[in-house]
Amino acid sequence: MKVGFVGLGKLGLPVALAISSKSHKVCGYDIDTCVANYLKNKSIPYMESRIDEFFDTGGIDIMSSIEEVVLSSDLLFVAVQTPHEPLYEGITRIPECRANFDYSYLQGAFAEIASSALRHRKLLVVSIISTVLPGTIAELILPITNKYISLCYNPFFIAMGTTIDDFLNPEFVLLGSDNAYSADSMRCFYATLHSRPIYSTNIENAELIKVAYNTAISAKITFANTLMEICSKMPGLNVDAVIDGLLLAGNRLFSPAYLRGGMGDGGGCHPRDNIALSWLAQKLDLSFDFFNALMLQRESQTEWMAVTIKRILQRHSELNTVYLLGAAFKANTNITTGSPGLLLSSILLEHGVQHLTFDPHVDDSAIVFERGLYFISTKHDHFLSFEFPAGSVVIDPFRYIPECSGVKIVRIGEYSGDLCD
Repeated sequence: MKVGFVGLGKLGLPVALAISSKSHKVCGYDIDTCVANYLKNKSIPYMESRIDEFFDTGGIDIMSSIEEVVLSSDLLFVAVQTPHEPLYEGITRIPECRANFDYSYLQGAFAEIASSALRHRKLLVVSIISTVLPGTIAELILPITNKYISLCYNPFFIAMGTTIDDFLNPEFVLLGSDNAYSADSMRCFYATLHSRPIYSTNIENAELIKVAYNTAISAKITFANTLMEICSKMPGLNVDAVIDGLLLAGNRLFSPAYLRGGMGDGGGCHPRDNIALSWLAQKLDLSFDFFNALMLQRESQTEWMAVTIKRILQRHSELNTVYLLGAAFKANTNITTGSPGLLLSSILLEHGVQHLTFDPHVDDSAIVFERGLYFISTKHDHFLSFEFPAGSVVIDPFRYIPECSGVKIVRIGEYSGDLCD
């Protein structure tokens, strides 16, 4: 099958390579001219597992325009960003007002696709994978489509850093369509990739399922982190032991994914999707804005961590320097979008706590580490063998740093007087 991509960013490029490895002919276009160099040099500026082998097994023809992609494709994926303003990224306190996503990039790209298909009378199945709120496609996309396009909404459930594996071995494929031809075409396409289940529904349901899925992840993280704070403040409790017990109720409660105490959620989806759904909750006048509560918990708990750092500094006046270890939004990646560590850094500055931030996957060079207070803000494997200077205090919200001679480890999620008022 001839498959096209409009948008070859952190989502589109790895997925396009994965599809190409399955013997499909893949072409694509991105406004960022650097993408062609990524393919030529077989190197990308962000961390993505297994990408090297897919550079060798897959190939993408880079086109100079969206029109060329339309003419060269039978199935076209639209992987164009629907961003928030930077204030809503989740690395600073969220403004009081809420906002929907910015759909201008998606609308612009789709308008070019539609006009090209009409101009050349080219029949095309178009699959939008960008994150949108329910009702967006009906309001903004369907009015500019035409008879040559069979449209569906087919967002992916992937995590940055494991995009290829998540795409080729998904829990399920979500397929929103009001058109039998596009739905049947997509089922045939996915049969060439894997045998995972496909959930078919209308476009509006699919739009809500996508953002609800990400919000459910946020809710699990929020729940686990709230338990972690309880366990930090009451003798005899350990958050990992509590969660291990809850996980035995796998039929009625939880899978283990995303259910460990640690830092708040982050990345390109979770803070922003909750913010957009909070905007929708206010628009619909919901009886309770659950999504806003999730975001406020994330901020409030980060505030508690900042106050804890300040309190421990006061109790250990011999420590002059604070280090935040980790700026990426999750372990073993260099992507900082929505980083809870950067949110913590911002709130620390509000409290007048000067500090240094280091991330081995983000920073080009190391800094000089001296005796001080260290906070593990990203659970990188790198920090397991980190040599903390003697006399330091290490705050570990993930409870994974081993005991170090001459170093005090404060594990959030286990009772410690240092964590209490």
